[in-house]
Amino acid sequence: RQGGATLTGLSHEIKVCAEWAAWANGTAVRELDYHDTYLAADYSHPADNIPAILAVAQQCKKSGQEVLEAILTAYEVQMLLVQGICLHKHKIDHIAHLGPSIAAGLGTLLNLDTDIVYQAINQAVHTCFTTRQSRKGEISSWKAYAPAHAGKLAIEAVDRAMRGEKAPSPIYEGEDSVVAWMLDGKKAEYRLYVPEKGEPKRRILESYTKAHSAEYQSQALIDLAIDLHHKIDNLEDIESIILHTSHHTHYVIGTGANDPQKMDPYASRETLDHSIMYILAVALEDGCWHHIDSYSPERAQRTKTVGLWHKISTVEDPEWTRRYHDPDPSQRAFGGRLEICFKNGQKISHERAIADAHPAGKKPYERNDYIQKFNNLRKSIISDQEASKFLETIQDLQNLSTQQIEDLSINADLLSLDYQKGLDKGIF
Repeated sequence: RQGGATLTGLSHEIKVCAEWAAWANGTAVRELDYHDTYLAADYSHPADNIPAILAVAQQCKKSGQEVLEAILTAYEVQMLLVQGICLHKHKIDHIAHLGPSIAAGLGTLLNLDTDIVYQAINQAVHTCFTTRQSRKGEISSWKAYAPAHAGKLAIEAVDRAMRGEKAPSPIYEGEDSVVAWMLDGKKAEYRLYVPEKGEPKRRILESYTKAHSAEYQSQALIDLAIDLHHKIDNLEDIESIILHTSHHTHYVIGTGANDPQKMDPYASRETLDHSIMYILAVALEDGCWHHIDSYSPERAQRTKTVGLWHKISTVEDPEWTRRYHDPDPSQRAFGGRLEICFKNGQKISHERAIADAHPAGKKPYERNDYIQKFNNLRKSIISDQEASKFLETIQDLQNLSTQQIEDLSINADLLSLDYQKGLDKGIF
């Protein structure tokens, strides 16, 4: 489409409507569960905002500086919502906080009047409230599609608001609206601390990346399991492993979720990356973690792995729950303590509070680590020349012209991708 947005992997000369580019690129970003995270009262992956913002920036011919400012707004809004409103206890998916943050970010990108942004946020919230079933039971690829779909919905909400369409409002405080019937009820009160006009947007500094392709609450525990791999002589001597951890970890990715699929060697990759029992078993056996190999059917169905996997359980520990919610970001912890019991009666206990890659961890991620992560992911898909060109461009984002933003894309080697799969199925 002339004046549209690019699709990751295809030439920048191929353009599609921004809302569809946001959906496709957002799904690609989310597919491996391998980008940034922010955890507080609820969960979030703030980088989910970026594909939608970039797609609209390309279609509307915005500069790199304008893209950066929009990203800061989106991060600020999503993270303050995550700080102040718990969706999980009401079984609402966390994309309910993503739709409004993208709408707010697009308001900054397009320099929209406050009333237009207000109407767009109302619409985005109204359309993005869904249940958490996308992350329960047999988890499917919709886990990746859901946040990308929120991006598409938010773009459409902004477009409608710009054309004068109003929204259900007030969407949070209304008599029959979100707080009254989907959250804590009509008498509930939430406090969100928004920066004053002109005050720096700093919440982005509290987000953290993943060194391993798995649910964030497993990051510190993968690091711990990799360390223990070198310290336990024979894993077959283990009788049981109990992970003492936070409420969220126990009930979302642990045995407290009561999802039998989390113990199933034939489960989907999306289910396995939300099973701390599986993740611990593989990391203990292999002493490493890989975004593809660690989830292959052959790996998951290995007899010894299944045996170890089924010896692992989780329990909630009030102290780890307290640390998970510590108001001081530098003290907040997302790990746990492993209690390993051996068949001879011996017990050992090891804990890890935060991931090595966390800003307060043993090996905080720096720019070179992000570049290495990119290079690991693009192997056999993107040429060295294309990767170098992209890295050089993206690291100068704040200075990119509107034309450079419009052309921002990265060409994949389509010969290595089954990009025609499914084209002969469906309605269209």
